[in-house]
Amino acid sequence: MKALPRLALCAAALLAGCAGTPHQVPGAHSAAANALWLDRLTWGASSADLKTVQANGREAWLDAQLKPVDPAVLPEAAKTQIQALSISQQPLLPLVQQMEAQRKAADALTDDAAKVEAQKNYQQALTKLAREASTRQLLNALYSPNQVQEQLTWFWFNHFNVHQYKNNLRVMVGDYEQGLRERALGRFRDLLGYTAHHPAMLRYLDNEQNAANRINENYARELLELHTLGVGGGYSQRDVQELARVLTGLGVNLTDNKPKLKPAQEAQYRRDGLMEFNPARHDFGEKKLLGITVKGQGEAELDQVLDLLARHPSTARFVSRKLAQYFVADEPPPALVERMAERWQQSDGRIAEVLRALVGSPEFEASLGRKFKDPTHYVVSAVRLAYADKVVLNTGPMIGWLYRLGQAPYNRQTPDGYAMDESAWAGPGQMTTRFEIARAIGSGSAGLFKVEGEAKDRPAFPQIAHPLYYEGIAPRLAAPTQQALAQATSPQEWNTYLLASPDFMHR
Repeated sequence: MKALPRLALCAAALLAGCAGTPHQVPGAHSAAANALWLDRLTWGASSADLKTVQANGREAWLDAQLKPVDPAVLPEAAKTQIQALSISQQPLLPLVQQMEAQRKAADALTDDAAKVEAQKNYQQALTKLAREASTRQLLNALYSPNQVQEQLTWFWFNHFNVHQYKNNLRVMVGDYEQGLRERALGRFRDLLGYTAHHPAMLRYLDNEQNAANRINENYARELLELHTLGVGGGYSQRDVQELARVLTGLGVNLTDNKPKLKPAQEAQYRRDGLMEFNPARHDFGEKKLLGITVKGQGEAELDQVLDLLARHPSTARFVSRKLAQYFVADEPPPALVERMAERWQQSDGRIAEVLRALVGSPEFEASLGRKFKDPTHYVVSAVRLAYADKVVLNTGPMIGWLYRLGQAPYNRQTPDGYAMDESAWAGPGQMTTRFEIARAIGSGSAGLFKVEGEAKDRPAFPQIAHPLYYEGIAPRLAAPTQQALAQATSPQEWNTYLLASPDFMHR
């Protein structure tokens, strides 16, 4: 009976300090300093990465990360889980058409009870596909050696956000995310073009409803405000309207049927998967956008405008600032952002080069250990530290935790993406939930190795006091955390205190 009050007291002490920043600064390029550096660039430092950095230096590790092995070599148990997913076995087009056939069959039923049941099954099938995408995302974050690429995959999805519960986007989010992963370290222009033509984005921001004489400005507005120039980036409402005209005719076609076109329009028609450019819906009039004349050429107009936006100085500054906010500080130093923007323009928006400028900066080094972990970083880094290379067999508990913490995959309803600043995630309720998660992981009761339908024994609680802890974490723990750990009466309690500590809440 005495253990629970002590656990509660230690929990209260740890949680009280979580929103603050630990001040134990390790020596320059010691194992502890390198582990902290890796914490910032990965989903949580690993023993293997720390060993590589200690042996070959930070620059060699970063070089390899900025030119990742494709496809990533995952542990066999993780690879097997991913390969078993429906989204891994079927391309997007047949998968979407299969789901459409199920929807239409359900809607066509005349028996009310049967119809309700069939529609429920359709919704559950969509949810299963989105959950598969979440599983793949988490397994890659946990076990892919391409950790910088995985960090950026999350960042770019958040930047070019779509919401899974809009229409049938649950069937599309996995494919959308995979394309972002493949382009995460390339040119920003390629990312921009990819998102502008993906059915998930076109459907989410209603561009399939955008046609000549029936203009829908939703996508045009977010393309300028959130994806490229940013608020205050030098565009006007007139530019939004003109961009919307450029985007007319760009939509989604879920069928195998081609629209009926006049002979003069046939050459302008284009279909790529589910994306369709229909010239019969396009405004071919001349447009003026950001001081540039855009002549009526059909889909080629979009390429001209995306080139302009990707190379615009406001885009370089806006996206560089978001990258610095993600990797450095809630309020990134303006001088760092300007240097990143300069590298952006010198390299034609090559993300790897912009990241080199960021990671090599004194501002990046000075910020280590001071960035508060958002829920995804907290959950993934906790599981990485607790179980290292022991591959989880059930990501369900992790997905559940992210829902409880308010940052579930693909679930931000508005196009601005999840907040990246500490104030959004450091409230008392959030900290209490994190402590509960720390206790579930630390005690081995989380269910991460419980496979549905199989009566397997639960594994023993994780052994976190391993070489990575002693070399990379222990030397930088603040005194209150050390005191709390010293009071633990069992390994499970010790694990809980470490994972709930202010030190672990920061990266």
